[in-house]
Amino acid sequence: MRDMFNAKSIAVIGASETKGKIGYDIMRSLLNYYKGEIVPVNIKGGEILGITACTSISEHGPVDLAVITIPSHLIPATVEECGEIGIKNIVVISAGFKEIDEEGARLENELVELCKKYKIKLVGPNCLGVMNTYNDMNASFSSDIAHKGKISFMTQSGAIMAAILDYADKKNIGFSRIVSLGNKAVINENDCMKDFMEDENTEVITAYLEGIVDGPGFIEASREASRKKPVLVIKSGRTSKGSEAVSSHTGTIAGSDSAYEAAFSQCGIIRVNSLDEMMDYSSALALSPLPKGNRIAIITNAGGPAIMTTDVAIKNNLEIAELTCETKQKLKDGLPATASVKNPVDVLGDASPERYAFALETVLADPNVDGVIYLVTPQSVTDADGIAKVAIEHAKNSEKPILCSFFGGTSFEGAEKLLAEHQIPNYLYPKRAVKSMKTLYNYSIIKDQEYPDSPDFDVDKEIVKNIIQEAQEKDMYTLGLESFDILKAYGIPTVGTAITKTLEDTVKAAEEIGYPLVMKIVSPQISHKSDVGGIKLNLNSADDVKAAYEDMMENIPKKEPDATLEGVQLQKMLSGGKEVIIGMVQDPTFGPMMMFGLGGIYVEILKDVKFAIAPVNEEEAREMIAGIKTHELLEGTRGDKAMDTEAIADIILRISQLVTDFPEINEFEINPLMVFEEGALAVDMRLMLKEGGSGPVSELSQSARVKSSE
Repeated sequence: MRDMFNAKSIAVIGASETKGKIGYDIMRSLLNYYKGEIVPVNIKGGEILGITACTSISEHGPVDLAVITIPSHLIPATVEECGEIGIKNIVVISAGFKEIDEEGARLENELVELCKKYKIKLVGPNCLGVMNTYNDMNASFSSDIAHKGKISFMTQSGAIMAAILDYADKKNIGFSRIVSLGNKAVINENDCMKDFMEDENTEVITAYLEGIVDGPGFIEASREASRKKPVLVIKSGRTSKGSEAVSSHTGTIAGSDSAYEAAFSQCGIIRVNSLDEMMDYSSALALSPLPKGNRIAIITNAGGPAIMTTDVAIKNNLEIAELTCETKQKLKDGLPATASVKNPVDVLGDASPERYAFALETVLADPNVDGVIYLVTPQSVTDADGIAKVAIEHAKNSEKPILCSFFGGTSFEGAEKLLAEHQIPNYLYPKRAVKSMKTLYNYSIIKDQEYPDSPDFDVDKEIVKNIIQEAQEKDMYTLGLESFDILKAYGIPTVGTAITKTLEDTVKAAEEIGYPLVMKIVSPQISHKSDVGGIKLNLNSADDVKAAYEDMMENIPKKEPDATLEGVQLQKMLSGGKEVIIGMVQDPTFGPMMMFGLGGIYVEILKDVKFAIAPVNEEEAREMIAGIKTHELLEGTRGDKAMDTEAIADIILRISQLVTDFPEINEFEINPLMVFEEGALAVDMRLMLKEGGSGPVSELSQSARVKSSE
């Protein structure tokens, strides 16, 4: 997209002399700042804002960028005309495409095919335009160009772009490149991510997204970008109602929020929840050095706000730095006797700029301090401007971040203006300064993150392929206990088991396996076996086995008359372990989404699960296990012995390979997987195939939806 942003000539197709029309606004925006050639195109010709207009783009010839504002039904022919004369970069401002109706979708598909034919990079349609402050190019119908700065921003909402620009203007926050993505017919977030990553004027990448076109491609692009520059994303449509709104807004089909949360975590994206957070964090990242650790010092002229700031810091996993004895002694010697020389350092309400300067310089020199929260409240003698100048002077030369919170209102207007002019991050509330500091620390870790490949196990794919093909030929899309060979083919340990279809065979198998036993009904239509009496425990004799079998065959058909009973499964009863669940559900954006949590009934009651996008690597598998709130139950508490979490991680990785190797698997779970002090055994499994898969909803699918709606 480099040529688009550095265009030396721009045509406005649909340029207008009439105020209020988009063609007029685009022309005015360009004329206010742009130094390159501007070519107005209007079918009537004449003169537009002092420039002679062409009646068609062909009349003029190629330009570096064409901005189109004419009615949607005329645009495909115009794009073809652009392609025929060699124009490679187009922005379509006009609406009336897939966000409207089927005819609009047809027009948009026509645009896509034309862009493929002529190798055109097209932004939009249904967008606000693009901007490059370092080329003085405002090819949008935003009235003013942004301040020059180090942040680049892509947005799927033109209104969000307008709001951000207005807010940033007030706060003197600068941008490099801005793109309103619109419907993302051709250029999408992955293209912008790659462009922003290579732009020498961009140091922070930000985005507002309602959906993602190519999930795997997004993960790949974001992983590469986040190692070079921080990437901050707002993803809207987190709730089910929000997702519906997304679909009607831009025609984007939003994936489940659980998948986005997992994908962002796995590719180094810093997820933010509001525009306030985005601007707070991106300003800190663009304007401050990264801390070497999470130990912060707080300098304040009031005790109450310092206590509040301390609480927020600790909640955000920042440490309140332990100042060295030398630092505390120097502070004691240079500050009033009633000042606090511990951290937070309280320089008292009558603190002058000189006192703030002494405290700041002393604290910054402490090797135990990685960053400073510079807190100021309005007292009767507070020289706010002077104290702001102290922060400005020290921030210019400091290798440690200094984030200010001038915690006040009218009396701080001059100080706030000074800090904004010198691009020193300042926050009204201390909480926002602390969270911005935490973001700086988080990115200091993300930028060094590696993404090793997932392991490639020696497995028997042919067995799985044959089982799936046989099921599809029989129009079976739900497989259960009868398909344990799938697990064995991928090296996943299973409990000793037998599947039988007659009472005689069941009693014989029970004697061979040995007691005590568990008996489970085998039926593709029955998901929750315990609800229909389909699980019998503690069978200790042949008589127990006979009674359990006869009870199932007599009573389950009364409760589930449409279920096909294919027999029973016998398993050796296990004791001394803990139940966990490992599963997968296909996400429409990112593909197979893995899930881990406590198993059995707990997955539904606690809903304490962790998601990751497959394929996962060893570190991600371990993070899934450590990421559930109840992970301590697996690690051993109050005298309990630790379970074999490495065995769990190994099975997560093997299932990750299974569902990646066979994308026709729509849902999959092992529930429970019994994990012991040494090793783990799969006790029950369920697999649903995509084609025609309209069977019962699995526990995994239910829990994924619950997590997403939360």
